[in-house]
This record gives sequence, C-alpha cells and structure tokens, in this order.
Amino acid sequence: MLLEYVQAAMRHAKYEIIEDDRRYYGEIPECKGVYAQAPTLEDCRDELQEVLEEWMLFRIHRNLSLPTIDGIELSIKDVA
Repeated sequence: MLLEYVQAAMRHAKYEIIEDDRRYYGEIPECKGVYAQAPTLEDCRDELQEVLEEWMLFRIHRNLSLPTIDGIELSIKDVA
C-alpha cells in the first residue's frame, strides 16, 4: 500500500527547468511542502521521492492526515 501511494504521488509530480541555474525543480502539488531541486531531471525525481517519503513519515509520526491520491487513502489508526 505504501509503495502504491508513493508511485501515485510521483505520477502527480510537476517539473520545470530553473533557467538561471540550469537546474530542475520538482514538486507534488497535493503534498504541501514536497519539492526538490537537482542538476538533472533524474536526480530531481530521485530527490523528490526521498523528500516525499520523509514527508510521509513525518506526518504519520505527528498523526497528521495524508491526502488521498488516485483513490489511495492512507489513514492512521489507533492501536491499543
């Protein structure tokens, strides 16, 4: 389920070239604060996925909700 969520979120990623730096910028609009910059598109994608995974872990640790992406909903359940 986690892998499916990450893959779905990465399909929503938007990339652009920062002309001044000739670097790539990527973000996942549904996931506020998930963005990355790198010298190549491939490096940017890798960095963006790493940021996404850390963002997910942080939100889960803080008991914060995650957005539903492509019908995939990750919810935090109380465990006794």
